[in-house]
Amino acid sequence: MIRSILIGLVAGQRGISPLASIALATRRGAIPSALPLQALLKNPIVAAGTAALAAAEMAGDKMKSAPDRIVPIGLAVRSVTSAYAGAALAPRGSRAAGAIIATATALMSSYIGWRLRCAAMRRYGQTATGFVEDVMVLGSGILVANPDLIAGRETGGFPAPRVRSGRV
Repeated sequence: MIRSILIGLVAGQRGISPLASIALATRRGAIPSALPLQALLKNPIVAAGTAALAAAEMAGDKMKSAPDRIVPIGLAVRSVTSAYAGAALAPRGSRAAGAIIATATALMSSYIGWRLRCAAMRRYGQTATGFVEDVMVLGSGILVANPDLIAGRETGGFPAPRVRSGRV
């Protein structure tokens, strides 16, 4: 359930990023395609669409007219995407609990992240703090959904180098 909590933290800061992270993990085979509509995320066009929406959200966040993440529509989006991502990352048989935990975490962290960002913006400005937040959200979202990327196991691409004992 830790992955459901972590993806909830991601959703609290950027609403669409969890969906893009799940799309990447589903396409790579890092998580099973077990939820309704999750098979659609294997489609390269759909997966690219989720990435484009996440990028658009990140770009829009830097605009002066960007609404706060705690407005009702923002919280609604975070609730839906965190529930779906939390369920996708939860162990089989615990998907409903994963959805609930991820949603609760997303809503709580939305308020905490908003307060922290407001404080940071007074000193560093909206654009700089937004970029820092984007890097943290993007990196952590991808790694939460695709832990094999840091564990040295690859589901595709180049394999990790192998070292034999005594030889390089």
